[in-house]
Amino acid sequence: QVQLVESGGGLVQAGDSLRLSCAASGGTFSSVAMGWFRQAPGKEREFVAAISFSSGETYYAFSVRGRFTISKDNAKNTVTLQMDSLKPEDTAVYFCAVDYGGDYLIPPSLAYEYDYWGQGTQVTVSS
Repeated sequence: QVQLVESGGGLVQAGDSLRLSCAASGGTFSSVAMGWFRQAPGKEREFVAAISFSSGETYYAFSVRGRFTISKDNAKNTVTLQMDSLKPEDTAVYFCAVDYGGDYLIPPSLAYEYDYWGQGTQVTVSS
């Protein structure tokens, strides 16, 4: 059974940085995409960033481009989201997910394409 465990959330001030990590286990992760999504209270889950484990290609939501960086460690089956210049509107529960759809050139950004999800980690940015 694939398991994803997020860590690194917390309470920070606007302009600060946070690093989220997602550890994957229970499966093979050589030909997958892994992504980060977030959900704020009263809002739908939205795409943040994704990375292809085979190609290394990344894709970001427009709202986080230039501020967030997604990276991977194939040996450890982990994906990291470095979040800089945080804004209050970044406040949400952040989820990581894995898509077993194959070798993506461009990783997917639609939630329904992802097969397994973590439990989420809270990120709160105060103004």
